[in-house]
This record gives sequence, C-alpha cells and structure tokens, in this order.
Amino acid sequence: VDKTDHAARMAWRGKYYFLSRPHRFGKSLFADTLKELFEGNEKLFRGLAIHRRWDWSVRHPVAQLRFGSGEYGNPDGVREDAELQSAAMERRAKLEPVRAGPPLRFRELIERLHERTGHRVVIPVDEYDKPILDALPQPKAARGNRDFLRSLYGAIRDCDANIRFGFLNGVSKFSKADLFSGLNNLNDITPNPRYGGICGYTDEGLNTVFAPELGGLNRDEVRRRYNGYSWRGTEKTYSPSDILQLLDEREFSAYWLGIGAPTYLVGLLSQRRITTPTIQGTVAGDDLLSAFDVDGMSTEALLFRSGFLTIADEDRLGGEPVYRLDCPNHEVRLSLNRSLLRMMVPDTGGGRPIGPG
Repeated sequence: VDKTDHAARMAWRGKYYFLSRPHRFGKSLFADTLKELFEGNEKLFRGLAIHRRWDWSVRHPVAQLRFGSGEYGNPDGVREDAELQSAAMERRAKLEPVRAGPPLRFRELIERLHERTGHRVVIPVDEYDKPILDALPQPKAARGNRDFLRSLYGAIRDCDANIRFGFLNGVSKFSKADLFSGLNNLNDITPNPRYGGICGYTDEGLNTVFAPELGGLNRDEVRRRYNGYSWRGTEKTYSPSDILQLLDEREFSAYWLGIGAPTYLVGLLSQRRITTPTIQGTVAGDDLLSAFDVDGMSTEALLFRSGFLTIADEDRLGGEPVYRLDCPNHEVRLSLNRSLLRMMVPDTGGGRPIGPG
C-alpha cells in the first residue's frame, strides 16, 4: 500500500518526527521506506506517488538504529546492541572504527558520514522505546536503559547541523525531558489527522489493493472485527498483521491475541483491577495520553499506545481537546477480555472448564 505521499510531506515540511503506533502496524516498514527514499533507490519507488516528485540525484547517507529484535532485560543488552550497530555502519561506510562509548561513537559516525559524502545524514530510529519496555518488570533496569538511551539520542541533538532528517517510532511516548532533551522541534505526528493513515490499511486500500483476495469474505464482518483504529483521522484503519493473517487463513479469528497483549501490560492491568467495562468510554486529554514514564504510566496511556484503546470521538473543553476512548473493534475487545481472564484465572491444565463445576 503506497504511503509515500506521507513520506514526501514529512521530508519537505520538517526535520524531526516522532510516531507512535501499536505493534505490527507497519512502523518499521515505513522507517525502511524513508531510508530507501533518502538513499535514492529510485527503482523501488517507480509507480508510486512520490516517484516524479523526488530528486533522485541526491543520495543522503543513513545512520539507522533498530531496537525491534533485541533482548534488553539485561542492563548491558542495549549498550552492546548499540555498539554492534555502530560498528556495522562503520564497516559498510568503510570508516575506521571509533574506540569510544556508544553515544560518542554514534555522534562521530554522523559527523564523518556528513564530511565524507557532503550530504547531511538521515537518522531513522526503529522501536526507540523497546529497551525500556522490555525491562519494565525490573524498574531499576528500565531506568538504566532509559538513561543510556537519553545519552545515545543526545548525539542527535549534538549533531543537528549534520542531520537532514530524523524519524523515531515506537509504541509509547516517553517525555522529551527524559529521552529527547534539546530536541525541542521534535514533531509528534501520532495524533495529527493528516497522518491518521500513515500506517495500517484503510477501507479504500482494502477495496483496491486487496480486492482480488477479498472474495468469499463478508466485508461487513471484516469491518466489524478488524477496523476501527483512529488517531483523529477521518478514516478508520486496520492492523496490517490482522488483515494479512485473515487473507491467508480465510477464517475470522482473534489474531490480535497473539501480538497485541504484552505480558507486562496485562499484568499491570490486573494489578490495577482494570476490566474491559471500566475502560470503555474512558475520557482523556492530551496530557493524560502522553503520561508515560518508567516511574509513572497512566492506564489510559498504556492502553492507547498499545492499541487496546483508540479515539472514538473528540470534543473541546476549555479550548483543549478531550477524547472519548474505546476498544477499536470486536477482535481487540475479545483479545483484551481473554488476556485479562488468563491473568486472573491461570490455566491449570487438564482441559477442565473455568468456573464452578
């Protein structure tokens, strides 16, 4: 599904962007799209919206950080990962390795890439928050990972003159003071209506791109079960992972259950005695949805950023936006119920039914 119109708007209108979306929503694919675009890989974009509008003669160096696949419960995990990623980028660029800690090494890498190529550097950071989220069950380790990432991302602030474009994505939004001190122009496009469809599939996309695969599937049921994610856009969206599994399996099922319910989140909801009826119709403002830190996370922010709640309606109160939150669709509501039930009533095996008798 062509998302390059969003990439073009971002590239021409700003410099640093942040996007939060739930797991398996296409954030990493969009980050890779930006990488290939700025590197000038024209052949990948033939036939897409941006092809005739982009200057393919300019090739920017890219310093991409990926934290989507690492294991960060160990306090040294994120540091070792950052070291390995910087070393790999040095090798690909045929640069002499810098013997320094990861933040300084990354800063030196950015500066030398700019100096060597004559073009400013593009920095996509994929799953920027995963090292913190993985360690949440161990608050000390989570704080250690947060502090390390603050120093690593500080290299972006220190190298502003060497940078053409930066894009950070993740599930959560930690405060600027905690992770992005100095990046005052970091544009959070998460709730921006213009970017409501930047990730995920819309009804229009389903009816065009996937039209050959939809035969035999009840479209109204597809919409009821899987549509409904909204970030203040005029169009609701589907999770790509759900739709691709549906088209492969050809049967309606709660695919979200396998990807959308992190253990730490369900455990936290259980501790706070949160049930599905208590969260449906929740009202929250911008400040509450952004209240996310190791030492204090609002339930609304956790559920919204993880995809269990979405913006169902919007109003104004005292000039400020107020959102009514709800589960986006039948599948997510079912998955949340099942996850909470498993946490409260563990499966003891033996195939016995849950409940009296």
